[in-house]
Amino acid sequence: MTLRTDDLIASGLVAPARRDEIRRVAERFSVAVTEEMAALIDPGHPNDPIAAQFLPSGAELTTASEELADPIGDQRWSPVPGIVHRYPDRVLLKPTVLCPLYCRFCFRRETVGKRPAMLHQAELQSAYDYIRQRPEIWEVIVTGGDPFVLGPRRLGCIVRALDAIAHLGVIRFHTRVPIVDPRRITAPLISALSVEKALWVVVHANHPRELTPAAREAVARLLRSGIPVLAQTVLLRGVNDDAAVLEALFRGLVAMRVKPYYLHHADLAPGTSHFRTGIRKGQCIVRDLRGRVSGLCQPSYVLDIPGGYGKVPIAPAAINHDRASGGWVVADRDGVCHAYPPDPEDRED
Repeated sequence: MTLRTDDLIASGLVAPARRDEIRRVAERFSVAVTEEMAALIDPGHPNDPIAAQFLPSGAELTTASEELADPIGDQRWSPVPGIVHRYPDRVLLKPTVLCPLYCRFCFRRETVGKRPAMLHQAELQSAYDYIRQRPEIWEVIVTGGDPFVLGPRRLGCIVRALDAIAHLGVIRFHTRVPIVDPRRITAPLISALSVEKALWVVVHANHPRELTPAAREAVARLLRSGIPVLAQTVLLRGVNDDAAVLEALFRGLVAMRVKPYYLHHADLAPGTSHFRTGIRKGQCIVRDLRGRVSGLCQPSYVLDIPGGYGKVPIAPAAINHDRASGGWVVADRDGVCHAYPPDPEDRED
């Protein structure tokens, strides 16, 4: 079951004084929370990190001057409905804009949950044709919305259509479902993902409390079927902007056999300034993690350049060029600097 605005108000998760505020937010942005995530919310905790992610806040009605309706340039790079083609060798395919719940920091919050909710069959065929006609496309990332809200039959049709495109090497799904709505990871859904091509699933988790027993079992079902699973996380003020919290999250994921893949700097979506940390703070957290956890637990800290110019790593550099010596200065995990000699190529430069 999914809780909508009135359900949340009736549930007792929202203080009476905030009911009108939440209704105003719901007039602009989609609101829904799965039972699994609602059960994790502590209504007595004023800064509960699960509530912050999923319960609407009046702060969302304030749009900062730097915020953009389409912060990563989906529309700019969308040649046909449902396709975003920003990089030469890969495209996004968005068959639906529905999600099982709506994150309050979503960078597609101006479109998710809206109508039309699905690509029509003719639009899907046009998207497949676009991919077929471009042999440089090696990977398709099925996203949305959340593609795992689709029924197994519909999902299987998409997978089989992509599997039949000879030049594709990888099919990748981005989804919140195994974490926030784990009951959807059924045998029929897993069967729909069974193809010859390499198929990967990337889940989204932001706080260690999201790694519930049900979520762990849902991910384990994917892994037991032979599907590799990665994870992405968004750095969020008041949710996980702390090295100890991220350490617990990333250790928990790796213990589930899930590799942390990306740590995203929060995008410039409308009404989300209260979630964004400074880049400098993000770099400090990433530097702290370097000395606390193994490489298996360290994702790439990345920024999607506003306007659709692509994703770039923004982690702090551990090495810098020393102009005086022509060599390098390398910082260890404690921040102590060490000299490293130049090699011949460095001297030529």
